[in-house]
Amino acid sequence: MSARPSFLQRLMGRTDPREALRPLYNAVIGEARQPHWYLTGAVPDTIDGRFDMLVAILSQALVRLEQLGAPQESVWLTELFVEDMDGQLRQEGIGDVVVGKHVGRMMSALGGRISAYRAALTQGGDMGEALRRNLYRGGPVNEEAVAHVEGALRARWTRLNCLSRDALLAGDLG
Repeated sequence: MSARPSFLQRLMGRTDPREALRPLYNAVIGEARQPHWYLTGAVPDTIDGRFDMLVAILSQALVRLEQLGAPQESVWLTELFVEDMDGQLRQEGIGDVVVGKHVGRMMSALGGRISAYRAALTQGGDMGEALRRNLYRGGPVNEEAVAHVEGALRARWTRLNCLSRDALLAGDLG
């Protein structure tokens, strides 16, 4: 995914508005790749586990954009996610015929997790239960690992709530 505008976009003087969200999306990816999630937090170091960790952090960014009254930015951030997942699937050898179906399932998973994490973060819900169901997919996990992930996500959520729209878009996830 090149950050450079296409020849036609340069010729017509237009740039992709999603590029303004690239720093935030890259920060989300960088955070989801942090080893502590997989070591101390016992998130499965698998394609599914990495997807679920990415979605947990992406959900927080999307909910925060929603709170900041930035619906278009939420759409663009989600489009970057879809573009990335499409590319990842193709790299794994998934053919054109079924890529759309896989992306559709990923979008459904994202929507469900946004709802679960929004409730856990903003409505006093049970974050541990949301993590067990969505991040660990109901598999066995020790309480220390869940507590680690919950603590780190709650700390990030507190930080996100202190960020301005511009700081968030710049990828300042801290």
